[in-house]
Parts: sequence; C-alpha cells; structure tokens
Amino acid sequence: MKFVFCVVSVALIACMAATISVAQTSKDNAWATLNNGLTNQGWEKRAKALGVLGELTGDKQAEAAAIKALKDDRSEVRVAAAQALGDMGAKSAIPQLIETTSDKEPAVILAAARSLIALGSNRGYNPFYAVLTGETKTGTSLTDQQKKTLKDPKKMAGMGLQMGMGFVPFGGLATGGYKLLTKDDTSPVLAAAALTLAKDPDPKSGEALANAATTQEKWLVRAAAFDSIAKRGDPSLLHVAVAGLQDKQDEVQYSAAGAVLRLSDIEENRKAAPKTPAKANPIPKKKQ
Repeated sequence: MKFVFCVVSVALIACMAATISVAQTSKDNAWATLNNGLTNQGWEKRAKALGVLGELTGDKQAEAAAIKALKDDRSEVRVAAAQALGDMGAKSAIPQLIETTSDKEPAVILAAARSLIALGSNRGYNPFYAVLTGETKTGTSLTDQQKKTLKDPKKMAGMGLQMGMGFVPFGGLATGGYKLLTKDDTSPVLAAAALTLAKDPDPKSGEALANAATTQEKWLVRAAAFDSIAKRGDPSLLHVAVAGLQDKQDEVQYSAAGAVLRLSDIEENRKAAPKTPAKANPIPKKKQ
C-alpha cells in the first residue's frame, strides 16, 4: 500500500512540475512576443505593445519596460508608455512621470500628468492648469514650442485623438464634445483640462476655472468649467455659477444651473450643521 501511495505521490509531483514548467514556458513565450513588439522598428507596434502593459498591474518587468519607453524617440510611444504606467498603478514610476512633464510634446506631458493624478500625485494637475490658462502656476510662460502646439488646431485635434477619447472626460458633454473634434479642434482639449482641475486642491485652479467659465470664447470650455466648478464643491464660487445662468449658450446655462444647485446645497448644509462646542479645559486637580 505504501508503495502504491509513493508511486501516486511521485506521479502527482511530476505532473505538478510539468504544469508549472508549461506555465513558465507560456509566460516566457508571451514576454518574448511582447518584447518583439516593444523593440519593433514600427512605432505603431511599439505603442500597441505598451498599451498591453497597462493591464499588468504589479508586474515589475512591465513597469521597467514602460519606464524605458518614456525615452522613446516617437511622441506617440512616449504617450502610450505614460498611459500604461498610470493604468498599471505603478507608483514607483512617479519620479519618471514627473520628469516626463517637461517633455517637448504637450501630448506626452498631458499623458504623464493624467497618470500622475491616477497615481495620487497632485503634481499632475499643473500641466492641465497650464493648458487652460496659458501659463504655469508659478506665473512663468509656456515654452514657445508648447504655445505653438496649443494654438495649432490640427495639433490639438491630434492630441485629443492620439490620447483617446478616454482622455477627454466630457461627462454629459460627450456627444457635443465628440462632434466638435472635427469642427472645433481646440475646445475638446481645453475642456478636458478644465474638467481635470475639478479635484485639484490648489485654490489657483478654482480661480482659473472661474475665469474660464466667464471669459472663454468657446462654449464647450465654459460649460466644462462650470461642470468642474460643480464637482469642486467650493461655495465661494457660487457667484460665478449664478452669473453663468445668463450665458448666451443653452448648454452653458445648464452646466451653470447644476453648479448653482450643488454649491447652494453645500453652503446650506454647512450653515445648518451644528457647530462643535469647544472643549473646556479640564480643571486641574488640587495637590494633596
């Protein structure tokens, strides 16, 4: 009986070892396939392979490959690399992504910024602020190359499409925003920048949104700014939302109305909330 048990045990161990070996071989083959894509001479194939890496959460080999691709000579590949690092939750790549926000191509900068936000770094909001306002938070101007790109309708359209519609968080404005990608090439990216700033805790972003909501020429950007103001939940911007009710564009009025209602509710709830009484200082015990 013991002999039979030993034979069965040996067979099971051998079977398990064979299964592990097959699995490892399959993984090796899979990585060989991806590496062929990552090193392919065609940038489209490199970008496609990098997009797949975004699905490999917690895979150090995938993170290393994406970080390396941030230095690729094609901006499309650098965009894909930055997006992949955000998708896979690679917090260890935050320093490299911050460095990438100094890239010469705005599309790469925004891809890195978006991933930084996804990874919990507020540094990612800075480039979106710059896109919306035309200057950095420190007051310095953008580079000549960046200004040229942001004023070029074709390049702006390419930026939005290159990064995918997922980059443009239009929400309720999705249909109108998609249509404008062919008619008004700068609005979608500016609107995306406004919506992204909704969660930026920096008061400067609130000021930038208020300015965009009231002065931007493009209605899509004004509507996005009011949507962002609503999501921001700052009652100090209520007067800006009220002014938006008089906007000449219906869609902007709707966004402003939503902001008025949300901010009014927040303000009323704060006023109605019972104030926490100050804790009385404990009376010191007398020494015996």
